[in-house]
Amino acid sequence: MPTTRKLILDVLKPHKPNALDFSTALAALGDDYRVTTTVTEVDRVTESTIVTIEGNNLCFDDIKSTIEQLGASIHSIDEVEVHGSSPK
Repeated sequence: MPTTRKLILDVLKPHKPNALDFSTALAALGDDYRVTTTVTEVDRVTESTIVTIEGNNLCFDDIKSTIEQLGASIHSIDEVEVHGSSPK
């Protein structure tokens, strides 16, 4: 079965939680999730960010739900890496 190994998301988030807390909450979703959040633009209320999440089997639904619970929204999915199952 194919598994998602990497997602790069364009995310608009409020200033709070900060990038560290935001990334930590996403990383907690999986034992091997690695999260990088890059702030690309800041205004009075929000931050535009690029969020990179890597792991062996990412669950997009859980990631999306957590992002929304943190008050943020996904603007776009900018890159995806999916690995298929090996042939038998």
